[in-house]
Amino acid sequence: MLEDDDPTRRQFMNRVGLGACAIAAVGAGVVTLDFLKPKVLFEPPTKFKAGNPSDYTEGTVRFNKEQRAFVIGTAGGVFALSAVCTHLGCITRYVSDEGLIACPCHGSKFDLEGNVTHGPAPRALPWLDVQVDDKGELVVDTAITIPHGKVFRA
Repeated sequence: MLEDDDPTRRQFMNRVGLGACAIAAVGAGVVTLDFLKPKVLFEPPTKFKAGNPSDYTEGTVRFNKEQRAFVIGTAGGVFALSAVCTHLGCITRYVSDEGLIACPCHGSKFDLEGNVTHGPAPRALPWLDVQVDDKGELVVDTAITIPHGKVFRA
């Protein structure tokens, strides 16, 4: 009843097993190649130009969306604050009507010097390094935090 071309049950199961092993080997090869490929995270540079110091008269607040930073002008000079809330890392917003910085996620509020005025944020917003380049433009470095109160004076 068996024709010469019909495989036995044992031969059929051997072929299925070999096929499954071949598929698993190909999958393992793909995973290995993906593992060997470097996982690089391209982030924006930490430094950005914020304009001329004379652009920041007293009460001027500018937000740099890409760098997540506020640059603020005061009578004493210019300083920069991180816009990342110290509670859970949400991006804060400047509320000009109230003259404060507020977190839209959990309700933390900060004065214009970054001090917490309303929780749940556990600490003040970090101050960022502000320098001036050769052309007289302000350069803010978000990777360098400085002590509160250190204002750049032009």
